[in-house]
Amino acid sequence: MRRKRTAIISPLDSSLSHPKVTKNPQNPRTLVEEIDGLIRVYKDGHVERSQIVPHVMCTLPLELSVTCRDLVIDKFTNIWARFYVPKSDGKLPLLVYFHGGGFCVGSAAWSCYHEFLALLASKAGCVIMSVDYRLAPENPLPAAYEDGEKALMWLKQQALSESNKWWSNQCDFTNMFLAGDSAGGNIAHHVTLRLCANCAHLKPLIFKGNILIQPFFGGESRTGSETLMVQPRGSALDLTTSDTYWRLSLPKGANRDHPWCNPWAKRVLGTLGIEVDHVVYKGVGHAFHILDKSQMSQMRTQEMISHIKAFIIKSR
Repeated sequence: MRRKRTAIISPLDSSLSHPKVTKNPQNPRTLVEEIDGLIRVYKDGHVERSQIVPHVMCTLPLELSVTCRDLVIDKFTNIWARFYVPKSDGKLPLLVYFHGGGFCVGSAAWSCYHEFLALLASKAGCVIMSVDYRLAPENPLPAAYEDGEKALMWLKQQALSESNKWWSNQCDFTNMFLAGDSAGGNIAHHVTLRLCANCAHLKPLIFKGNILIQPFFGGESRTGSETLMVQPRGSALDLTTSDTYWRLSLPKGANRDHPWCNPWAKRVLGTLGIEVDHVVYKGVGHAFHILDKSQMSQMRTQEMISHIKAFIIKSR
């Protein structure tokens, strides 16, 4: 039996700046956690998120030759997904993607993800299902993992129905990958461990590998990238922000050595006999492919897309 494959994609740099925590004098609630410009959490459970990234509809430039639509996965928990289907004469690999945002912010409708995934679908030649999962702290882990599992079981039912839908008739359900960046990479990893370790119950879906882009893991002991490397100014993730995300996402009383945060990913994958490709991109920081429009980041993003395409092809 062919060994499963995993690609782990990392930046070279990290950051140590500190977000400012303030109280809003116009709001009588007690502020208990804040990531400046992104999220505020109050003692009574109220959560405010800033719309720093616009939400966009499914429209795309004609030159991409990619069809995009939103579909509801579970109406009771409001899980949905955005599908990207490039024009093709034959069936294409299926990539299930989980967005980043520290489990607490982000959306499949964010313009930065919409643009990146449309480009990835077009250049890598794959159908992409971008899952919009429930967010912490209202829905702490394992809610995001459960939503990932639910998305795969929904896919299984779609594959079994053999319906000739606008997206499913382009899918090769026997050539499926799980992918994500930052917290989404963490989700892809844990959904794989929960569902894909014994893949027989997923048939006719056949899981071929993971693509983890700068996956969000940690631990009580700091890693080298956390303590030694410096992110570009204005980076989406620094040490204090990272710790806040984990406090908001992990179960009450858990610390960063909880296995959802600290799975010792490469050691775990090696123990399972899974082949790991590890690629490092120099000169760019966290989430460079969606948040940084510099010439360097655009060049690295094109390189990453080429590497993802090659990984998908060799994992068949």
